[in-house]
Amino acid sequence: QVQLVESGGGLVQAGGSLRLSCAASGRTISSYFLGWFRQAPGKEREFVATINWSGRSKYYADSVKGRFTISRDNAKNTVGLQMNTLKPEDTAVYYCAAGRRSTVVGDYDYWGQGTQVTVSS
Repeated sequence: QVQLVESGGGLVQAGGSLRLSCAASGRTISSYFLGWFRQAPGKEREFVATINWSGRSKYYADSVKGRFTISRDNAKNTVGLQMNTLKPEDTAVYYCAAGRRSTVVGDYDYWGQGTQVTVSS
């Protein structure tokens, strides 16, 4: 079993920054990619970014490339998402997830409870 707890969401103006963090626990956490997904009201959950255990493999959605940075601290078992130059369309509930190397929601086995990010125009 893997447990994931997100933190760091909030309200920010367009052009601002936020940092999300996800605390991961579980015996086999090192074998998983840790990713971030988001879901806006009325829309399907979508991939944002993912990272492997070593941190050498990172993947981003085109919509966030150059603005968001995913990172992993294995000593603390956390994965972070630094979000810069935020746009109103980034408004969503952001979820941390553990799974295989994939951008597909169904390939992730464990999910956090989500944290709200709201970007005002």
